[in-house]
Amino acid sequence: MVNWPALIVFLALFALVTVLGFVAARWRAGDLNQLHEWGLGGRQFGTLISWFLLGGDLYTAYTFIAVPALVFGTGAMGFFAMPYTIIAYPLIFIFMPRLWRVSRRHNYITPADFVRGRYDSRILALAVALTGILATMPYIALQLVGIQVVIAAMGINGKGIMGDLPLIIAFVILAAYTYTSGLRAPAMISVVKDMLIYITVLAAVIVIPIQLGGYGHIFMAAGDALSLSKPAGSLLLGAKSFPAYSSLAFGSAFALFLYPHVVTGVLSSKSGGVIKRNAALLPAYSFLLGLIALLGYVALAAHVNTNPAYALGFKQYHGQFAVPALFLNQFPAWFAGFAFAAVAIGALVPAAIMSIAAANLFTRNVYREFIRPDCSEHQEASMAKMVSLVVKLGALIFILGLPTQYAINLQLLGGVWILQTFPSVIVGLYTRWFHRTALLAGWAAGMITGSVMFVLADYKVIFPISFGGSPLPVYAAVWALLVNFLAAAILTPICRAARLGAGVDQTCPEDYEEEREPAADHSRSEDRQV
Repeated sequence: MVNWPALIVFLALFALVTVLGFVAARWRAGDLNQLHEWGLGGRQFGTLISWFLLGGDLYTAYTFIAVPALVFGTGAMGFFAMPYTIIAYPLIFIFMPRLWRVSRRHNYITPADFVRGRYDSRILALAVALTGILATMPYIALQLVGIQVVIAAMGINGKGIMGDLPLIIAFVILAAYTYTSGLRAPAMISVVKDMLIYITVLAAVIVIPIQLGGYGHIFMAAGDALSLSKPAGSLLLGAKSFPAYSSLAFGSAFALFLYPHVVTGVLSSKSGGVIKRNAALLPAYSFLLGLIALLGYVALAAHVNTNPAYALGFKQYHGQFAVPALFLNQFPAWFAGFAFAAVAIGALVPAAIMSIAAANLFTRNVYREFIRPDCSEHQEASMAKMVSLVVKLGALIFILGLPTQYAINLQLLGGVWILQTFPSVIVGLYTRWFHRTALLAGWAAGMITGSVMFVLADYKVIFPISFGGSPLPVYAAVWALLVNFLAAAILTPICRAARLGAGVDQTCPEDYEEEREPAADHSRSEDRQV
């Protein structure tokens, strides 16, 4: 049965951001027939807009759904997202301004552009680009899952084309304003999206605990429910889970800023100082994430019904419906619609940025590099716009045509894959000691190792290796990265001894040096005062 009050509020807010998406084409007007204008917003976003954009980029709709779902199903292990986001920001503070500086000076649009210039290797850059695209595609699909979940929660979950029609309409709207406005659209919409999510979460963590008898009762009820689940969960992390928890947090933190959509958000900033200020300010979102994670315990205490999950084929992922069911149970229908709109809009922002990032990678590092090297700037931007449509269409087909768990499994594997670009991209910012051929071999070794571990672990990202008879469960991406580094370190002196060409570094030490931002010019205001 359709929940009409919730649906009406949902549609009104969705219509608002749709208008903003198209209006954004005229905001801070630039020539959208140039890739840096369409795909990076002209590299002109200041601290405030970058804060909203990166926040909307990093904290997706699937975060809003999946983090409390993991807490709902396993307990304390679901909170690994808290330390990993906290760890990530100091890393962004250190690494990303350096990448921004060299990218600005050489007009690099993607991390693969930097690798191409640094190592003079088309193949290594192609490997980085394809890894980014592979890791991004299921991530986009999961944003559509977030929309699919809230649409089903409002009672629109029919079979066939009519059941899929709302998701298709949302896709068409997303595709249209991304094509028209580029990165400016998600930048503008992210402001509205974040306001909606903050209001929703703060209302949830204040109002619902009062209705349920306070947090003391919530933790007791959640602990009892987790002890009865199969496998059993707990409010506190057991000692045996420490290696998995800590490695998952550290590995995810290092992988986070390697994702193409995060790099795209960073490179759209107007200065390295903007990136540093945002690295200091973005932990405010980690606070919000902690509140979102608590909703998993709140849903357990409220004994929410997650059976709608089975209607969409979620089965073991029924926890994805914990938060929507919680809002339907504890709030008036109109506010549930408000919350669902926050989730859906929270899907549109990162999905738009991800599709733009994937399009940038294909256009710069596949199309321009291998297919049409002599393409004009206009042709380059046109190709990126078309690819962004294809990427979103592929994600939509993935969600409509395959079981949802495939997208979830591939997104988990995407984190393992994207971390294998760390030696080429991040280490390359500081040293060119590694030989380009050795880096390529290390990347291949890491990709194969991580993928095999993921399959052997029954499509899970934690892989145990025995040391002295005791298994050490660690995030597979970390094991794979160790293999990656080891292979690159061993092969580098061998490549040099064999006198394999190392290429020409197109960058110079001055490209990486920090520039002081010019002091604000107050002369005009002082003149007015005089």
